[in-house]
Amino acid sequence: MVQTVFIDGAAGTTGLEIAERLAGRSEFSLITLDEARRKDAAARAKALNDADVVILCLPDAAAIEAVGMIANTRTKVIDASTAHRVAPGWTYGFPELNPGQRAAIAAATRVSNPGCYPTGFLALIAPLVAAGIVDGQARLSVNAVSGYSGGGKELIARFEAEPDIGFRSYGLALGHKHVPEMQAGAGLAHPPLFAPAVAPVYRGMLVEVPLAFDAPAADAAYDALAAHYAGSPLVSVRRAGDESELLLRQQDAATDAMELMLYAGADGTQLRLIARLDNLGKGASGACVQNLNIMAGLPETAGLRL
Repeated sequence: MVQTVFIDGAAGTTGLEIAERLAGRSEFSLITLDEARRKDAAARAKALNDADVVILCLPDAAAIEAVGMIANTRTKVIDASTAHRVAPGWTYGFPELNPGQRAAIAAATRVSNPGCYPTGFLALIAPLVAAGIVDGQARLSVNAVSGYSGGGKELIARFEAEPDIGFRSYGLALGHKHVPEMQAGAGLAHPPLFAPAVAPVYRGMLVEVPLAFDAPAADAAYDALAAHYAGSPLVSVRRAGDESELLLRQQDAATDAMELMLYAGADGTQLRLIARLDNLGKGASGACVQNLNIMAGLPETAGLRL
């Protein structure tokens, strides 16, 4: 049975990439509004209520408003904003987070899509907390750098207008809106110290969590991550190879996969855990489509870029 999908905010970067992944798929039919009708409240409300699934690619306030406009119990919602990521009644849309998460997403009518940075952080840390390798009382830090497309149209325009920007560090007030979902998803007692940055590449990101232990922990950490993601179609785990650097390149291809890497000192007590993903793929649009597939009872990688 064909399911109708309405992307509210389809003109934005995330919405456009979701539409690309759904193009040509016979399982879904897109409800679209032209520019004039997209700003018409009645037309938008009708689309929100006519759709089998609504995907919200909106600022937080607009996403909350959109949910309030849905007047039926049939329409399912995937929200790509930060508005509902720790909200009661919403299922967190990270299928790989724990063994029961896919089933929870499949049964849900309200799914909050994870943030791009939290996806990398949680992929690295949540399994280690669950395995008892990282203490839930630990005070962690996470350093991350993303392509500028993650900032939406305004940041894209700024980076394209100011080609001399070599690196942009932000979130300096230490109150970034991604922190609550990082803490909640990992099961941490304390919010991690989050240091985000943007580099002059369009897409891609590296999320790093440094860890130090009193005794060697590299083998145990690797084994826990490898076991957690065994058989995952999108998440791979590897130890450090012989590489001396990790790069984000201007021409990195779009992907919906994520690679987790473990680098360790000689004695195994100091670790650098690094997630490499596409901020527009597994960090946004690809994750939305993965969740849509699961909610629709379809193979979760259908339409994705592997």
